[in-house]
Amino acid sequence: MTTRLADDAWPDVAEGGTVLVPLGSTEQHGPHLPLSTDTVIAAAVADRVAAVLPGTVRVAPAVPYGASGEHAGFPGTVSIGHEALHTLLVEQVRSLALWAARVVFVNGHGGNTAALGGAVRQLRDEGHDTAGLACEAPGGDAHAGRTETSLMLHLAPEQVRLPRAAPGERRPIAAILPELRAHGVRFVAPNGVLGDPGGATADEGRRILGAMAADAVRRITAWRVGPHGRLLP
Repeated sequence: MTTRLADDAWPDVAEGGTVLVPLGSTEQHGPHLPLSTDTVIAAAVADRVAAVLPGTVRVAPAVPYGASGEHAGFPGTVSIGHEALHTLLVEQVRSLALWAARVVFVNGHGGNTAALGGAVRQLRDEGHDTAGLACEAPGGDAHAGRTETSLMLHLAPEQVRLPRAAPGERRPIAAILPELRAHGVRFVAPNGVLGDPGGATADEGRRILGAMAADAVRRITAWRVGPHGRLLP
């Protein structure tokens, strides 16, 4: 049985089962994508995963704020930082664990990775059955480029301002990481795009979403938690 937790009344929530928690952000995604992009994608992956996993699986309301300090140079970005995010995730699982057997964080924003890993390690040391996984597209660009634009054209085309889409910084993330850490995204890419949204299509977004969900299902089914709190392939 699959359901969204927020739609339940409490007598409908039986003890046990798995809860998927989409973890997103509210941050700039170039001039053409909404601030909610990471949250929309994480929630969509969680919904897809919940629909095929066996047993009772519920999708919790998405966490719309994350650690987005690298995007602070752009109006609209809201970041709660690593420490607050860590605390939020720990307390969320402690509460969910009063009735749920397992909690999986479905992370749509790379900036959340450090806080998520630390929180999961702490929670597992406390005896909670929890882990995280990332919504990743192998070979995709880093931020607000073709990958995310395709996904949003599939998931929420009415929110994509396609005429505004333009290339940003196209060097590999490894090459620009020192600058990003030192100065933030705006220093490297004034329009907020790390990649090139050119050529993005809804059909490509559908395929990417399917691949992300299939990968997540495999990881959850295998349930091998790595040292950083992430589910291994």
